[in-house]
Amino acid sequence: MKSLLISWVGAADLDASNGKQDLDVGPVASALLQSNNRFDHVYLLTNYDFRRSKKYCSWLNKKTGYKPSQVDLCAINLSSPINYGEIYDQVSRNLLKAGLPNPDVELTFHTSPGTPAMAAIWIVLAKTRFPAKLIQTSRENGLATVDFNFDLANDFLPEYLQRAGDRAQRLANATEAQNPEFNKIITKCTLVRTQISLAKRIAAYEVPVLVLGETGTGKELFAEAIHAASTRADQPFIAVNCGAIAPELANSELFGHKKGSFTGASSDRKGYFVEASGGTLFLDEIGDLPLDSQVRLLRALQSQEIIPVGQSKPIKVNTRVLAATHKDLASEVLAGRFREDLYHRLAVGIIKLPPLRDRAGDIGILASHFLTLINADSQGKPEAQHKSLNKGAMEILCSYSWPGNIRELYHTILRAVIWSQTSEITGKDIQDALLPQAGPVSGDHWQTLSRDFNLQDFLDQTAVKYISQALKQTGFRTTAAANLLGFTNHQTLANWIKRLGISIEGKKDR
Repeated sequence: MKSLLISWVGAADLDASNGKQDLDVGPVASALLQSNNRFDHVYLLTNYDFRRSKKYCSWLNKKTGYKPSQVDLCAINLSSPINYGEIYDQVSRNLLKAGLPNPDVELTFHTSPGTPAMAAIWIVLAKTRFPAKLIQTSRENGLATVDFNFDLANDFLPEYLQRAGDRAQRLANATEAQNPEFNKIITKCTLVRTQISLAKRIAAYEVPVLVLGETGTGKELFAEAIHAASTRADQPFIAVNCGAIAPELANSELFGHKKGSFTGASSDRKGYFVEASGGTLFLDEIGDLPLDSQVRLLRALQSQEIIPVGQSKPIKVNTRVLAATHKDLASEVLAGRFREDLYHRLAVGIIKLPPLRDRAGDIGILASHFLTLINADSQGKPEAQHKSLNKGAMEILCSYSWPGNIRELYHTILRAVIWSQTSEITGKDIQDALLPQAGPVSGDHWQTLSRDFNLQDFLDQTAVKYISQALKQTGFRTTAAANLLGFTNHQTLANWIKRLGISIEGKKDR
């Protein structure tokens, strides 16, 4: 296992290298000289002038005997050396880019150089995301280990979860306000009613909300109800599908732009944030937002101000953000496609909508509700008939899995109304109106079950097919192939490849 020392370059270190401290070599050099075992590598972070810090590294090499190849220097630009949040964010990202944590690397954080805020962040990181030893140096006591016994799981989480549970119970016992704005949500399912109850409470607070659920589960309907039940009800509600915006135009669409700021910007544009100011901005499919736009969105949420493209002066906005996605954002964070800090900033209020197949008893009442709306809309139109669903039609509706959820149910009823020849919609009418289900295996490829059939062999053959296809599509880059297949990391894919005995020609590690 290789040993790695990570430390800030402090003012005392720079002064020592300039000869301003006759007897003191500074915290970093002191740690390297006094350590019983030499570190394999030293990784220094600096918020000072990079050239000045580079000269310090040359002095440090001569003073301690460490080779230049053993000491790396990285510039960290901070607006303030006492901004805890910024220090945590910048250092965490830097360490992740450096491939840490790594089971083959023993980390040591030096807490003495830098500000108290920097030292505090080392402690937080060492006890959470980047397990590490902690050391400190002083003129009086020399090099010492920081004795800080703290177990996040045993010392903190149980107490935190208990407090969270107590608060949830108080909310559950509170008298629920009557919000007619939620009457559009048709359900008798306990799972959905629980989310409605939570949404009613969230509506009263000026906090961001994240609505999670498969495509077609009614995420925008919930967002509209939350807005209508809030104090912003008489202000704009603007819905934006982030997946429908071209990545290169996302910043302009959301935050506006100045005339001439890029090719095609023939006039100023306010952007959706300004248009929704005072009201609510609903960002659907937030998981498709480009990373650079995620940075701007985080700033808007934290400081309630935006900077249009091509402009340097920020604009204050008063916009509540509701976001929705069908993606697993936690997995997107791990894959590096979604910012962790933005995820936590959005997920203050979380609504989780179940798929229609899990909403016991709702398919029938929703089908009847949609048919009533369609009948009312077509009333008085030429050749329109008042339609009804017979028993066979309802049985097929209730037994179907509805991969497209509520949206698919509505359009199936609409197609059946249009295509049926009589006033009664039959099971055959519904069957004809259902869309063919997409899937990895078409009906022509289903194997006939027999005594020789082996399900595990069939699944393994399918896995070999798609893993091989993903590797070919990505030029045998395992990380890219793992992302394509939905694995959380390339090591998981490597385990599958090994188990299935898949041959990789022209293999690339990444």
